[in-house]
Amino acid sequence: MDDETDRGRDDDAPVDPDVADGPTERLDPQPVHVPEHTAEHAAQHVRARRPYDVYGVGTDPDYRFSMANERTALAWIRTGLSLVAGGVALTSFATFANLSGVLDVVAGLACLGGASLALWSLVAWRRNERAMRLGEPLPSPTSLPVLVVGVIGFGLGLCVYAFFEAF
Repeated sequence: MDDETDRGRDDDAPVDPDVADGPTERLDPQPVHVPEHTAEHAAQHVRARRPYDVYGVGTDPDYRFSMANERTALAWIRTGLSLVAGGVALTSFATFANLSGVLDVVAGLACLGGASLALWSLVAWRRNERAMRLGEPLPSPTSLPVLVVGVIGFGLGLCVYAFFEAF
């Protein structure tokens, strides 16, 4: 008999799969004790999270998706803050350099666009988080087409202004 395949067993003896070549005791996982107040504690935790209209519905999605949704909202807020900072810098520069009032209008539009973008990011975050919690499809972006049209119009408007200032 070959020592590697036989391992000292009698071929006619039944083999217990839980014990074969291993420990003689079965290693069952121990039951986990769950305190009775867990459901009440979880309900209090949900009520404590704000905004309640987002966190008070559905079930928690995979935290990676929630964090990605939050990172996207923060990126939009950073973009809005950059527009506001650019508008403030532009109007300050126009004031000190005695430039045209058109730059003040452009600066005002940049600040207004930045504030609108920050507000939209909050609305989009809430819509997406709520949809994930309810297991619904994510809503389509509402402000993205408006933003694209606005940037194109803004760029074309500045080109027309520069053309007429040059001639």
